[in-house]
Amino acid sequence: MALFDSHCHLDAPEFAEDRASVLAAARASGVCGIVIPAVSAAGWSALTQLTRAEADLHPAYGLHPMYLAEHRPAHLDQLRLLLDQQGDAIAVGESGLDYYLDDLDRSRQQEYFEAQLAIARERELPIILHARRAHEAVLHAVRRFQPLRGVIHSYAGSAEQARQFIDLGFMLGFGGPITYPRAHRLRELIRSLPLESILAETDAPDQPLCGHQGQRNEPARLGEVVKVMAELRAVDPAQMAAATTANAKRMFGLEG
Repeated sequence: MALFDSHCHLDAPEFAEDRASVLAAARASGVCGIVIPAVSAAGWSALTQLTRAEADLHPAYGLHPMYLAEHRPAHLDQLRLLLDQQGDAIAVGESGLDYYLDDLDRSRQQEYFEAQLAIARERELPIILHARRAHEAVLHAVRRFQPLRGVIHSYAGSAEQARQFIDLGFMLGFGGPITYPRAHRLRELIRSLPLESILAETDAPDQPLCGHQGQRNEPARLGEVVKVMAELRAVDPAQMAAATTANAKRMFGLEG
């Protein structure tokens, strides 16, 4: 069955020693496409080189809120130029807000976040969003920058917030956290959300699956995520794989 990893940091230093074998294992497991979102301007060039060498790897360029100390206003101009010069970017991101870490200045986060929302809207690209402990603030900003579409990656908000994001043109990404039996609220979301709004992701090398705690996560484990999704929705895993793959291709303009 064909699988699509809608969020994987395959360019991360954790994969520097064995990236080729990690990618080979992912393909062998059925992964037919991977979106790799950048986290800072320093990684854009290497991400371009990586994705141009592999047809099934798709780059997104952005400034992640957790890397706030690395960001400079000039990087926003560089992002605009990069998107104008390169036709292979499938999204802006990873952007968003992180209210979990106390040392991340919220006003500076908001400035970079809103600038990237504007860039995504101007370029008519989807935006990939991080929203840790910040779903309401992200919702508020997304409403102000309509029309817009994108993904809330590693979704952990409420059912009502999920409905509002979907109404605003967003899909919701789920990965390793849903594989933990204690994650009752997330697992209920998988059961109840519209199938056409669900994306599968690994967020590798982060968010290891249940049974793999403490290990580096890898895109080859996406099939385990999709299998849990299928069990929760009481459907065949192949059906769940087909749906999440089709959803990703539709969101990122990779159909046909």
